[in-house]
Amino acid sequence: MKFSLKRKGTLEKEETFQEMMKKEGELIEFLDVKKRNIPEGYAEVEYYPLKPPFSYGAIVQNEDTLEYLYILDELSLTRDEREGYFRLRNILEYELQAPAEEETLTESLKRQMPIILNNHQKVFKGISQVGMRKILYYLERDIVGYGKIDPLMYDDYIEDIGCSGVNKPIFLWHRKYENIRTNILFQDEQELDDFIMRIVHKAGKHVSIAFPIVDVTLPKKHRLAVSFGKETTPSGTAFTIRKFREDPFTIIDLIENETINESIAAYLWLLMENKMSVTIIGATGAGKTTALNAIACLIRPNHKIVSVEEVAEINLPHENWTSTIARSGFGVEGEGEITLYDLIKSAVRHRPDLIIVGEIRGEEAYVLFQALATGHGGLCTLHAEDVDTTIKRLTQPPMNIPSSIIPLMNCVITVRHVRTPIFLESGRRLSSRKFISVSEIRDANNVQEVFSWNPSTDIFQEELSESYLLKKTASSLDIPMEKLLDELEYRKRVLIHMAERSIRDYRSVNIVLSKYYNNPQLFQREFLEKPKW
Repeated sequence: MKFSLKRKGTLEKEETFQEMMKKEGELIEFLDVKKRNIPEGYAEVEYYPLKPPFSYGAIVQNEDTLEYLYILDELSLTRDEREGYFRLRNILEYELQAPAEEETLTESLKRQMPIILNNHQKVFKGISQVGMRKILYYLERDIVGYGKIDPLMYDDYIEDIGCSGVNKPIFLWHRKYENIRTNILFQDEQELDDFIMRIVHKAGKHVSIAFPIVDVTLPKKHRLAVSFGKETTPSGTAFTIRKFREDPFTIIDLIENETINESIAAYLWLLMENKMSVTIIGATGAGKTTALNAIACLIRPNHKIVSVEEVAEINLPHENWTSTIARSGFGVEGEGEITLYDLIKSAVRHRPDLIIVGEIRGEEAYVLFQALATGHGGLCTLHAEDVDTTIKRLTQPPMNIPSSIIPLMNCVITVRHVRTPIFLESGRRLSSRKFISVSEIRDANNVQEVFSWNPSTDIFQEELSESYLLKKTASSLDIPMEKLLDELEYRKRVLIHMAERSIRDYRSVNIVLSKYYNNPQLFQREFLEKPKW
């Protein structure tokens, strides 16, 4: 089938559908993208693209209550376009084939769509070229995307998307506006259930009234938690999607966001190099997994890493990295289940330099500590408020770690989502994450803080000269403590240099570390004399 781009917008036989797709930039001028669907009584605060020219996000504020609201502003279909959408969707149900090997759903749809359209050109007679682009946008959104919430997945400011049931507005956790209500809701119980079943099945899992609680990893490593039907949630199916960035935060991002300073980053770099074990603690949503990924990027590039998780959230640039995921059992008896306990036991046999555990909360903690005792380094997260609570959780059921081996967990980092109390604010301030303390574990009753964050001054205070782990490292390397502190200062300069030149994505950070380890003398000369990588 051939089309032409004309002001009237009718489809004519002049250019192929493939060529039409390439002219999206020209089509934008036809689309009414400047229209703001702002409800009455609200003032616009921000307006930014999600998947232009079809969808935009608007932050608006109620003029009376000053409450913020997130508006999903999508280009709507006309009546003729809506009819064309349903006709094409019906055709696709019969003719769309399964993706080829190693082909994504999106790639498969885009490959097959021109052929299907060419075979059914009479069906869309009278629909403009702009209308076809809109129809294709909605089809891609609903078939291979996340339906009505799909545009939200393109918003980098959004961390969580949560639905509490039918006829309840979807809420977001927005990096700038925190918990914020949207104009999106599922009005029909069947629509919500079908939506959940579709995306759960797409992830290769099963959900039903018999098995209503599901926790799965979606494409691009987003995490979905579901309570299906009314068995556990009286208002109907509820879900939360924890979004993860395609470009993960690195240690440089943490420095630039003032989550840590360069001293903490250099200190953690030394710990990772010397296979120390680190536990990251904090409440839900504090940023533990983000911190875990960022610190793991400091691991020596040629070290062997095995990660153990229930759902895939760890993302590393290391080539010598084996990712392992727990598996639920089959049927009522749960046969074939593979637990974190099983995976950590297996990980030790792979002879890793470091074992990374997404989260410990049960008997797998004991196996991890046994691995640490044999000289493996370790990184993990744990839900706990402070170091004392962490030690109590570790030494009590179901973890049951003997107090005598608690020091195998060398360092505990407390991460917290902090915000100035409303009565102290002079104006609206963005919330942030902080490493509020970095503590070294001498024994179960002796904990030493080497870094702490002062909330009144927003400054990190340090006691590195008394660091037990640095003294232990200096002793094992047979070098004076002063030499190690000098190296710490040098690494601070390297990290500052990277931050100043925006060397921040996880692959670029890995390349810098690789150069540092493979030829330290050349690296130092280039760093001091020609500061380019």
